[in-house]
Amino acid sequence: STDGDLVRGRGIRFANRGTHLVFGTSWMADLDLVKRFHNGAQEYIAYLQTPEGRLRFDLAWVHLEAFLPQLKFSLSSLDIGCGPGAMAVRLAQLGLHVTLLDWSPAMLKIAEQNAQKAAVGDKILLQHGDATQVGNIFSGRLFDLVLCHNILEYVECPAVVLRAVAALMRRDPPALLSILVRNRAGEVLKAAIQAGDLRAAKQGLDASWGHESLYGGLVRLFTPDEVCAMSEEAGLTVIAMRGLRVISDYLPSQISHKAEYERIFDLE
Repeated sequence: STDGDLVRGRGIRFANRGTHLVFGTSWMADLDLVKRFHNGAQEYIAYLQTPEGRLRFDLAWVHLEAFLPQLKFSLSSLDIGCGPGAMAVRLAQLGLHVTLLDWSPAMLKIAEQNAQKAAVGDKILLQHGDATQVGNIFSGRLFDLVLCHNILEYVECPAVVLRAVAALMRRDPPALLSILVRNRAGEVLKAAIQAGDLRAAKQGLDASWGHESLYGGLVRLFTPDEVCAMSEEAGLTVIAMRGLRVISDYLPSQISHKAEYERIFDLE
């Protein structure tokens, strides 16, 4: 069932279902992390307006859009860790019904405002909740498209969460899952090229954790092989892999990311 009745009607509706911890210790038990995400909402909005933030979003969108099925109007989608809802608004503008899940009420409020401004409130359902409980929150529902962008870096057991996500995906016709994670290789290149720290670059080759510059604290790092292995263990078939900001972060300082944005985007 797509639960289409929940996302139709006038305005935006909130779902306030009770949930239970089903995946063991929740990452959101880290109250400091909860506070950083909640209080960092405005900082994240500001980041999305920078050339780096724009490029990350625009590249993620163009790669995703290329794989969207043609009958977009009939699709039900789920955006896990939706943030300010920028991706969800784009999907709703194409005719998809989008359920947005986020732990931060501040982010959900911003997503609500953005959807209203874009006149797609009737296609949006907001759900407050923990990403590690996604299987319980949406038990009995199936989605045609699921976004899992920059979520697996922060959960205690990424493979468990990914299996729960896979269980929410429609089988016939097959659903699409978009995963976006921090690449370990990027941390190595930043240390070597940006910081000129060869020792840190070498240590980064085997590092499981990196530093989160926006929210502070640690963030999990992945290799493409690790993500593929987790996906296959969850019963998913990998159909494509793309890089985001593969070269833009390492361009020399004399190249303005703002002035040369379109050329950098085309190159990426």
